[in-house]
Amino acid sequence: MDTRDRIVRSAAKLFLTRSYQAAGITDLCAAAGVRKGSFYHFFPSKAELAKAVIDLHAAELDRRLAEAEKDGPAAGLFAAAEAVAVIQTGFEQRFGRIVGCPFGNLAAELSTTDDALREHVAGVFSRWEAKLAHACRVAAEHGVLRDGVEPDRLAHMVLAQAQGLILLAKVGGRPAEEIAEGLRALLAVSVREDG
Repeated sequence: MDTRDRIVRSAAKLFLTRSYQAAGITDLCAAAGVRKGSFYHFFPSKAELAKAVIDLHAAELDRRLAEAEKDGPAAGLFAAAEAVAVIQTGFEQRFGRIVGCPFGNLAAELSTTDDALREHVAGVFSRWEAKLAHACRVAAEHGVLRDGVEPDRLAHMVLAQAQGLILLAKVGGRPAEEIAEGLRALLAVSVREDG
């Protein structure tokens, strides 16, 4: 792993377990095992590092969604639930608790203080919702969705439900499996019984 990647991955862990604001440059450098000069060589600011962390998490989510889409329209529809479940279960195993959604955590923490980071996180949410909407439209075209279910609205509801379930699991100490169950339940009422 190269130095830049080590800094990004160390920051990702600190942002999840502490928070963006609580992780200072000194903490970030110590966790990555680098000096400040190396940090600033790759990132002119902590905010730029946060964008790289967001991109790291987004790439993982994209990879998991793409894997599930290969299995057909119904699987593509349920891909979000499965991706969130796998990612949150991984966090739970790694940190011993639900630490939240990397995007949701940063959005809640920084949306009123840093417009550039807010826009970067908003872009990830928009891309995620667009991918969900695409999966919902494909499912609708293949007769998987119940009559009257609007694909774009369903995609928005899945995204909102995922964020809410993750937040509730984080503050309530609930297991990751409950997040997946809630998302599967939302999707189950939207698909045909024979879908």
